[in-house]
Amino acid sequence: MRSWQVPAPPALPGHGVLPELIDTPTGERRRVEATDGVVSMYVCGITPYDATHLGHAATYLAYDLLGRVARDAGATVHYVQNVTDVDDPLLERATATGVDWRDLAEQQIDLFRGDMEALRILPPDHYVGVVESVTQIADAVARLRDAGLGYEVPVGDGAAASDAVDLYFDIAAAERSTSWRLGQESGLTRDEMAPLFAERGGDPDRAGKRDPLDPLLWRAERVGEPAWDSPVGRGRPGWHIECSVIGMQHLHAPIGVNGGGHDLLFPHHEFSAAHATALTGERWARVRTHAGLLSLGGTKMSKSLGNLEFVSRLVAAGVDPRAIRLALLSAHYRAHTDWTDARLADAEARLASWAEWSRYAGSARYSTSKSEARRSSAALRLSKGSSRSERIETSAQETAVLAALRTALADDLDAPAALAVVDAEVAANRPPSRTTLDAIDALLGVRL
Repeated sequence: MRSWQVPAPPALPGHGVLPELIDTPTGERRRVEATDGVVSMYVCGITPYDATHLGHAATYLAYDLLGRVARDAGATVHYVQNVTDVDDPLLERATATGVDWRDLAEQQIDLFRGDMEALRILPPDHYVGVVESVTQIADAVARLRDAGLGYEVPVGDGAAASDAVDLYFDIAAAERSTSWRLGQESGLTRDEMAPLFAERGGDPDRAGKRDPLDPLLWRAERVGEPAWDSPVGRGRPGWHIECSVIGMQHLHAPIGVNGGGHDLLFPHHEFSAAHATALTGERWARVRTHAGLLSLGGTKMSKSLGNLEFVSRLVAAGVDPRAIRLALLSAHYRAHTDWTDARLADAEARLASWAEWSRYAGSARYSTSKSEARRSSAALRLSKGSSRSERIETSAQETAVLAALRTALADDLDAPAALAVVDAEVAANRPPSRTTLDAIDALLGVRL
């Protein structure tokens, strides 16, 4: 599956450092590691039936920052993102709207691509759908079943063949025979997991399961649902196993970073990591990070509630995508925050001040009076015509700005601190150098 296109970030002098991130389940600060110069990263993608709301945008912006910082540190980034292009929510929306599920998925994926380009989110190296990976996923499910880590549960209703069975992952068997333990990927207790499992696609009350938390590996064919022939019967993949297999197709465990929205912490990341460990014998990721959830009017943005704001709708209304990006960057990526009109207005004002400031790139000085600066040829005097002391001062300042941006972002991707660095330069009326503008572009993704 094709991803999208965004220009490569400009090269900057020197190198930053790989960032330290907070590992969600442990709360520990861990530096991202490069193996043979490569930072590997897997981020869970969309289920394409309502893209791209601002919660999506906030998540993918967080990992865009991580990729930018890692590249600036001299690492090569191997980034994989999936698309859940067949799943219950997509099928339900398609049925409700009378649209073929494949058409709905493609429409929403195209919309997502356009929104990512507008926001200048760097694309993954591999953008992979479930439909194109069904064969590999089914083979992995067969391996888990044959190893005694998967078991059959009869469907037992009129929607499937009389002998149809679903396959479930056996938590207890996995704990006995692998290094994975329930809770190690999420940091949650079983009591904390139970309500989340029911809320987030699990089926704790399914008759025939050995453990209420055992997750689905393979769903047998039901009438009217898409299905594929496979070694484990005709059907389609469960949710968690898809990410395990798609990740393993393109990355080697343990990967550097596994990420996504905070609502994926459990059960999705818990069990996708469990499946990967069971299949590879390795822990899936060194660092597990999660972007905070975005609310609207104090209530978490949710497709089920319908309280969503969309990137495409804002752009169609005339909002500069750079302002949307700045609004999202104004909160730390791990924070749960509220989207408000005031937050967007503040970002638009910030963008306007930065854009005006950028007009004086290379000037020897930047007057506090913008109208006076526009009238005065002195305000537009280029640095090459300045005195040697002025040129030295400019060089030192641009180095200081670049270093400050790198320091902020290496500290758990502290975007608000990075924005404050630029705000301080604007407030101090110091004209930006080309290096400073390139740094804002390369590290923050905002082209002025």
